[in-house]
Amino acid sequence: MKINIYYGGRGLIGDPTLYVLNKIQEVLRELNVSVERYDLYEFKSNIVTLPQTLKDTDGIILATTVEWYGIGGYMHQFLDSCWLYGDKEKIANIYMCPIVMATTYGEHEASKNLTEAWEILGGRPVTGICGYIADVSELEQNAGYSRVIEKRTEDMYRSINQKVPVFPNSNQAVKQKITFTQSLNLTPQEAEQLSELASDDLYVQKQKEDIQELASMFKDLMNVREADSTMFLQEFKDHFYPQAGFRAVYKFIMTGTQLPLIVKVDRTEMECYYGNEDNVDVEMQVSVDVMNEIIAGRMTFQKAFMSGDMKMKGDFKVLRTLDLLYVFTKQ
Repeated sequence: MKINIYYGGRGLIGDPTLYVLNKIQEVLRELNVSVERYDLYEFKSNIVTLPQTLKDTDGIILATTVEWYGIGGYMHQFLDSCWLYGDKEKIANIYMCPIVMATTYGEHEASKNLTEAWEILGGRPVTGICGYIADVSELEQNAGYSRVIEKRTEDMYRSINQKVPVFPNSNQAVKQKITFTQSLNLTPQEAEQLSELASDDLYVQKQKEDIQELASMFKDLMNVREADSTMFLQEFKDHFYPQAGFRAVYKFIMTGTQLPLIVKVDRTEMECYYGNEDNVDVEMQVSVDVMNEIIAGRMTFQKAFMSGDMKMKGDFKVLRTLDLLYVFTKQ
C-alpha cells in the first residue's frame, strides 16, 4: 500500500500540523505502508505537475494549517491543478484523509472544504483529524492526543486496505450541472506534458501573446462587425418586476447569436443588450428554442435548469430570482 501526504502549510517551527503528520508517518511505517510526503511550499513553482504523483497511490492525506483564514494558497493551487490536469479516473479510486490543525478559528470549515473538494474531483474521503492547537507543546505533553492520532491513522489504513465503500454524494452531480468545463481526453503522457508546460511561466506568457496577436489579425482580416440584435430585448423590458434592493448581472449564451445577452438589474432599474460582460453573477448556456419557451410562459428559468435544458455557473439563489424578476404569462 502507498499513501502520499500533501502538506499545504508553510513549514514553520511549531506548526501543530507537522507534529501530527510526523506521528501519522510513524504509525503508517509500523503498518508497512509506503509513505511519500510532498511539502507544497517546496514545489510552489511547479505545483501543477504534482497531480501526476497521484498515479500509483492508494490513498492520500491532505494536510494544512489554518493560520488566519481557510486552507491556504498552496493547497488551493494543488487542488486547482488536480481539477485541471489530474487523472479523474484514477482520482475516483483514491481515498483522502483531511488533516487540519488551526492556530486560529476555522479548522472545521477548512476540513469540510478539503472533503468537498475531493468529492467534487470524484475521490473518496474518509474521516480525518482537525483541532485547534494554539501551542504545539499541548500535543507533545498530552498522551491522549497521541492515542487519537494513532486511532484515526489506523482507521484510515483499514478503510483503504479493505476498500471500504463510500456513499455517492451530491457534490459531483451538482457540479456537473452548474458548470460546463470541457474535457480534453488526454493520454497520461499528454496530461503530464501539459502540466509541465503550464508550470513554465515564460511559455504561458508567450502563448497568451500569440493568441492575442492572432485574434487581432483575424478580426482585421474578416472585418468582423457584431450584429445589433434585438431578439428578446423588448420581452425582458415588458415583463420586468423589480425586487426590493436586488442587484445582479446575468449573461445568456445562446446558440446562433454572435454575442451573449446581458441583463443588468439594479433595484428598480434594468437594462438588457447584446455584448460582452466579464463581471456577472450568473452565466447560462441555453438554446434559442428553450428561451422562446420561457418567453412564451411555457417554462421557467429554474425548470429549464432542473431539466438540464439550461446549464449555468454562478450563484443558484440569484438564478432562482430570475423567475421573480421576469414573469412571462403563457401564450
